[in-house]
Amino acid sequence: MHDDLRLFRQNAAGATPGGHYSHAVAAGGLVIVSGQLPIPPDGRRDPAMPFAQQVRVVLQNLERALAAAHASLRDVVKVTAYLTSEDDWAEFNDVYAEVFGEHRPARAAVPVGPLHYGFRIEVDAVAYVGARGFAGEAPRPTGSI
Repeated sequence: MHDDLRLFRQNAAGATPGGHYSHAVAAGGLVIVSGQLPIPPDGRRDPAMPFAQQVRVVLQNLERALAAAHASLRDVVKVTAYLTSEDDWAEFNDVYAEVFGEHRPARAAVPVGPLHYGFRIEVDAVAYVGARGFAGEAPRPTGSI
């Protein structure tokens, strides 16, 4: 186990992933965020929600996962968006630009087959916080890795 490795199983809203993974892992000044689906903190799964709303919920979940790891959207250096239809790209890009504003991390939009629960988007990301993210923070138990 690495001394600077931190696992953030819960996001800032207290949501825990349904599978055997953490929302975010921080090590070496990086925060790596697992794939986020458009599931709000109440756990409601509604794949019929409008696509723009799915994008907003996904990016809110990304923000919550980053916050749990003492990071923010401004720290993001790379985003990968998985879209079930290339036809959704323009709408995704519009909402993404609205949320990220002037911050423009590297990004890939990848067309994929069906996503879990029938959602149309999933996003993962990498953020850079350097040493500031964990200064003075006590080590957290991480289990065996």
